[in-house]
Amino acid sequence: MKTTATAIIAALTAATGAMLPYDVKGQDNKEGTNRTMHIHGTLRSKYEYQTSEGEGRFEVRNARVSVDGKLSDMVSYKAEIDLCDEGSIKMLDAYTRLRPVAPLALTIGQMRVPFTIDAHRSPHQQYFANRSFIAKQVGNVRDVGAAVAYNLKAGIPVTLEAGLFNGSGLTGQKDYWTKSVNFSAKAQMFFPQGFNLTLSMQKIRPDHVGVMMYDAGAYWHARGWHIEGEYLYKHYSQEAFHDVHAFDAFVAHDFRMGRGALKYITPLLRYDYMSDHSDGMRYLDGKKSTEGTLTVNDYKRSRLTGGVTFSFAKPFISDIRLNYEKYFYRDGAVAKPSERDKIVVEFMTRF
Repeated sequence: MKTTATAIIAALTAATGAMLPYDVKGQDNKEGTNRTMHIHGTLRSKYEYQTSEGEGRFEVRNARVSVDGKLSDMVSYKAEIDLCDEGSIKMLDAYTRLRPVAPLALTIGQMRVPFTIDAHRSPHQQYFANRSFIAKQVGNVRDVGAAVAYNLKAGIPVTLEAGLFNGSGLTGQKDYWTKSVNFSAKAQMFFPQGFNLTLSMQKIRPDHVGVMMYDAGAYWHARGWHIEGEYLYKHYSQEAFHDVHAFDAFVAHDFRMGRGALKYITPLLRYDYMSDHSDGMRYLDGKKSTEGTLTVNDYKRSRLTGGVTFSFAKPFISDIRLNYEKYFYRDGAVAKPSERDKIVVEFMTRF
């Protein structure tokens, strides 16, 4: 309770500060830079009903609050906390960003690593109520480190990103020391007519063996359409676990409504797949142990998700997401409690 109260007080303090002019807080703006602190948030509340079991639940999936701003044309910052990430309080982003020259950005702190398309989306930017297997199980990594990004023109706009990271995750920083670091690299190419190609790679070491991941994805976003496909390949060193393959493809189309409260209706359809997957940690008798081996944490499965999103502003600001998920497991697989056929109704608010 004490931790919860402290986090809430900190978030409210930041929110109050964001509403004040910067000079009231004793900061002189001699360079003419707008130093206003901005506050943002994402609330996702939903109801899920598992059709086979006949069971349902209400859940607050996210209650995120973030502050960001600029101290000068070169220095900016961001801090984000989730007060209810599946019932837990988590510090997510906490970094300072330097821009010594316009195309270059240097970031140090805690952040989502530059890797994949779908895993890099914030909750309010997701098209579906639940994330793809790539975004949730296979390629989802946030860590502490330093990253560099560079925007260039090579006939088309290109964004290059790369970073070095601890591998300690979000909570293991205090007594974490390592002789090796994880790395990640990503290239985004923006073609005319709304086409994008994204290539990325990442090395992590969750436990005693290194894991290499390679990802290729592309999308077309124009004329109300968004069509996207992404493939991820995961390789474990020392043959500690067999290679993992994951795929995600979906299509969505925005239909603009009239002058009423409802602004857009967006039908969507997604197919995603993953083979048997290990998180890279050793287990013995179901518990993490250095005496154990890598085991299957997520069984091979595919999923078909259909749905419709109702937007009461521009998409990704005030949405109601209605989805149905149909799972297909391999023989012998054990479905986790939250990974079964279900209907999902989610209310997402971004402020």
